[in-house]
Amino acid sequence: MIKSISGDRPIILLVDDDPSSLGVLYQMLEQAGYSVVVALDGQAALDRLEMVSVDAVLMDAVMPEMSGFEACQRIKAQPALAHLPVIFMTGLSDTEHIVQAFDSGGVDYVVKPVKVEEVLARLHAHIRNAKTVRLAREAIDVAGFGVMVIDSQGRIAWQSPQAKLWIKRKLTTVELTQVLTDQREQLTLPDHPELSVRNLGLVGLGETMLLLAQRNQASGDVARLENASLTKRESEVLSWLVKGKTNRDIADILGMSPRTVNKHLEHIFAKLGVETRTAAVAIGLHLSKD
Repeated sequence: MIKSISGDRPIILLVDDDPSSLGVLYQMLEQAGYSVVVALDGQAALDRLEMVSVDAVLMDAVMPEMSGFEACQRIKAQPALAHLPVIFMTGLSDTEHIVQAFDSGGVDYVVKPVKVEEVLARLHAHIRNAKTVRLAREAIDVAGFGVMVIDSQGRIAWQSPQAKLWIKRKLTTVELTQVLTDQREQLTLPDHPELSVRNLGLVGLGETMLLLAQRNQASGDVARLENASLTKRESEVLSWLVKGKTNRDIADILGMSPRTVNKHLEHIFAKLGVETRTAAVAIGLHLSKD
């Protein structure tokens, strides 16, 4: 189990079934200031992701047993990992395989033999973008708002985790259509007086941005905590999370593995009705103040 990776260096999961390619790429990334975790196949990559948090995945597309495309699909199917940028390395440069790379959830690809400068530039850009998007989404949710973008056909094009939670439980497509056609700047839906919806207008390509807010958010957070029925262990994990400890710190303090901490956090998120650790911390802070 990996424990001693510096938090100051971005961590890359490098997946390739060719040991010679792995050696060259490993050295290249280490010299560029990254910490590297290695996997020889798709299943090993999934196993590594259960033990260590990484910032990006550099994935060989064609591997035996499980292809890089399938491994990427499985990564993106897990909410806790869906934000990870996956960059494919492939010798297959025809259109069909390029489309397959993006359809499986990849954000980019490089053609083998890879060029050092190109790989480093793409990694830097995608890690920076993924971090910016993640922080923006978490900040929105912690502030008590949800954001969604509706396309010209009335379909949800994007939504923050909190908006996704509310849309799943609170609003219907018909109600969203009412918001889009209503000329008032802010609307309270008759069937859901606890939610307000503000139409922020067009954001490009016929898409409309909506801002969702819940009334009495702070008291609602406390109520969610009181009704969450956290176990003693889950409460301990949340307590240390509120204090700013990392999963690795919590594991050391409570005498458990980082993987067990992850499992506890999954249960905590589900019980609190949140999807990010920052949102869980915000709710936990309300309890600590009472």
